[in-house]
Amino acid sequence: MTTALNETKSKYRYWILHLLCWSVIIVVPMFFHSSNEDWTMVLNRYVRWLGNPLAYMLVFYINYVWLVPRFLLKKKDWKTFVLLNVFVIVAGLFAIDFFHGLSVHLVPELPNNGPGPKRPYVRLPRYFWAVLTFILIIALAVAVRMIQRWQHIEEARKEAEAARAEAELSNLRNQMNPHFLLNTLNNIYALIAFDQEKAQMAVGELSKLLRHVLYENQQDFVPLYKEVDFMQNYIELMKIRVTDSVKIDTNIDIQPNDSTPVAPLIFISLIENAFKHGISPQGKGEIKINLHQVNGDITCEICNTCYPKRDNDKSGSGIGLEQVSRRLELLYPDRYVWEKGKTEDGSQYYSKIIIKTEES
Repeated sequence: MTTALNETKSKYRYWILHLLCWSVIIVVPMFFHSSNEDWTMVLNRYVRWLGNPLAYMLVFYINYVWLVPRFLLKKKDWKTFVLLNVFVIVAGLFAIDFFHGLSVHLVPELPNNGPGPKRPYVRLPRYFWAVLTFILIIALAVAVRMIQRWQHIEEARKEAEAARAEAELSNLRNQMNPHFLLNTLNNIYALIAFDQEKAQMAVGELSKLLRHVLYENQQDFVPLYKEVDFMQNYIELMKIRVTDSVKIDTNIDIQPNDSTPVAPLIFISLIENAFKHGISPQGKGEIKINLHQVNGDITCEICNTCYPKRDNDKSGSGIGLEQVSRRLELLYPDRYVWEKGKTEDGSQYYSKIIIKTEES
């Protein structure tokens, strides 16, 4: 519906532009004359000249409406296009002669008061300038049609690319929900085996997270303070599972009502990854989470001890970070930096994302 409306508006703009251009070509020459010339003589000369631009219009629109779209853009038939334009030019010359003869009967030629100014150029064979002008008019019609076609192709490409990106984002969001819930439920399942009371508390925390995952995640962007609340609830849920031997240092420096738009769940996979690989089988580890905003740049920095994932760990399939990377490319093209990797001794893993918001 939107595409059809845009095409209609574009056509109206094209035809209004055509009208303005031809109005200038036809009307303006009437006002180029000597100040001491009689208006009757000026009008007489103008009427006799009027057949030329009318013939040019005829040649232009025969090409613009019919010949160029059909024989060049569709069939790529240059030979037929040139041949037909030979006939069009001949018809244009006849049109000029016909209108000139008609104007002689309608507006009789007035006597001239003396010889006119000498022309600064050598007279060429009759109709030479008319034929040359027709060729230029045909070239103009081809150029205008080609430019319009390129614009339509470019607009269609951008619309298709936007639709593809939107579909991919929707698909990533749909994947993120079950991926996140699967990891969280696995965490609660692990709690049930040794502490049912903590498992019940975890279910309560999970209910707080579900609202954000099921509703806020359907939008491309959410206010930053809502995402912060979600992250804090998730961290509290993870704290229920881990032992006191795990040191968790959280520093979130975001204003309580900060409404800066941010992609939902864009940082949660980093936190998931930290809890997944930052805790040893013996229940020891260290996780540092730092989130702050300076001059519109949102920075999320996470550092954790690095332990290989156990074979019996079914907490995830590793698609979380891939989704983060793809969503960053789609939502923040050329406006983000992601640094990640292990320290030289391999004992710690770090991940730092800096997002430049539109307000920055």
